Amino acid sequence: MQDTQVVKAKMNWKREILEWAVTFLLALAIALPIRAFVFSPFVVDGHSMDDTLANREVMFTTKYDYRLGDPSRFDVVICRYPGRRENFVKRVVGVPGDTVAVQNGDLYINGERYDEEYIKHRPNYSMEAYTVQADEYFVLGDNRANSNDSHLIGPLKREQIIAHVRSVFFPLNRIRAIS
Repeated sequence: MQDTQVVKAKMNWKREILEWAVTFLLALAIALPIRAFVFSPFVVDGHSMDDTLANREVMFTTKYDYRLGDPSRFDVVICRYPGRRENFVKRVVGVPGDTVAVQNGDLYINGERYDEEYIKHRPNYSMEAYTVQADEYFVLGDNRANSNDSHLIGPLKREQIIAHVRSVFFPLNRIRAIS
């Protein structure tokens, strides 16, 4: 009788491990595609998007909208620069066909000046007009004086824009939607 209990205990122990392993693998099989194709958190690293996004804030981003469509002007996006592995967060200011320029710190798109309310500290720099080509996007940081963006590195290709920033969810006292 005691041997039977030992065998049952060993079988229950092995079955328990198997059940946990299957549960873990199933959770992984569900979570990885969701993170890869639907949404993902990102941490702000740096000050190029001050005051819209602060260093170390955690953003909620969606990926599906750019798998199904293209970025729109003024979307805040996660992107990758040519030859770099890290992700960057910037604002799309020029879409294919737009002519983008900066004069005395003011943004002009197709000759029209845009009042960028999200920029608190407007640097006094100028950038010659650039016409955004097909499959290109022109991105700028909201903290223009401290941003490595398209005015320095050039436009991004469409495949370099990987996610749309929707909100900040950490720290908890700074939860807000991003537009």
